[in-house]
Amino acid sequence: MESRLFEPTRLGALRLPNRLVMAPMTRNRATADGVPQPIMATYYAQRASAGLIIAEASTPNAVGQTYPNITAIYNQAHVLGWRRVTDAVRASGGRMFLQLQHGGRVGHPDNSGHTPIAPSSIPLPETIHTPAGPRDAVAPREMTTDDIRSTTADFAAAARNAIDAGFAGVEVHSANGYLLHQFLARGTNRRTDAYGGSVAGRIRFTVEVVQAVAEAIGPERVGLRISPAVGANGIDEGDTDSIYPELTKTLADVGLAYLHVVFADPDKPLFQTIRKNWPGTLIANPMLPWPGPLPADGGKHQGEQLLDAGADLISLGRSFLANPDLVERLRLGAPLNEVRAEGLMYTGGENGYTDYPTLTSAASNEVLEPASPIAN
Repeated sequence: MESRLFEPTRLGALRLPNRLVMAPMTRNRATADGVPQPIMATYYAQRASAGLIIAEASTPNAVGQTYPNITAIYNQAHVLGWRRVTDAVRASGGRMFLQLQHGGRVGHPDNSGHTPIAPSSIPLPETIHTPAGPRDAVAPREMTTDDIRSTTADFAAAARNAIDAGFAGVEVHSANGYLLHQFLARGTNRRTDAYGGSVAGRIRFTVEVVQAVAEAIGPERVGLRISPAVGANGIDEGDTDSIYPELTKTLADVGLAYLHVVFADPDKPLFQTIRKNWPGTLIANPMLPWPGPLPADGGKHQGEQLLDAGADLISLGRSFLANPDLVERLRLGAPLNEVRAEGLMYTGGENGYTDYPTLTSAASNEVLEPASPIAN
């Protein structure tokens, strides 16, 4: 019997040919001001056989920039750059959402030209990569209520821009230690106003952003990403088992396209609680080793376990990064390409980006060619 991973399914109005989702992965191939470059169209078109591609994090405003050469979606140059990408993916038969991410305290003036903003003035306990190399993090400025309102409006405007750029929808990033996650967590949110303190206060910003984005483009075009108990970027949630049941119950009736759970563990009670609370599509991202080599099956077995535990779609990151034809390789049980040196993930250019071989190109000993010609 063929794995359920390869069953066709639906995500709102989208027909997906399989249940495998390419997870969003920052690759630092944009221009310095956030415009996607033509090589990105090649990269994503090569991976268009995924049931759904969630494109890498794009900042909704200038102050939200995290690292050098990440993508953005707040002006027309960004829209036109992303349009090249979505056109190429659509021509290759694919479907795309765009992840919207504000870095909050995960940022640096050398990258954005701005002092980072965050729920509270608590600096990231790590260095930040800048064009000149690693720099100590700076203390962010605590957001005012006006900052919160304007940032919420920026997320909504970015979502409208994403639709103009040809995306089928957007994913609001409330995970992995970035701005919205910073509001959720006790360790980074020391506010005493309506956006801090209780769980209801700390989830408020995420809820308001999601609702504003849903109002801007329709809830059926909006997903939400969360990472319960993940300590990325110095996050300490403090009360994980209270945050996510309340967040999911609060948003359950909005009618979102999906909820995307990072590093999902089907054996943990919290995953089952989230599944019970969430009436719509649930995307689960398996707990694969990081850093370190991928499992030989690229996460197929873990994905199947999550489907059995109630997930609807399975997102994989590095497996798609190294294998443009991952769906076919998993279907056939074929060997997978290994991810090359980690340093190639964020360096720019073709090496470690668009030059991973497919089964066909490897068999003929040819260099992988773009899925379709991409105009500059």
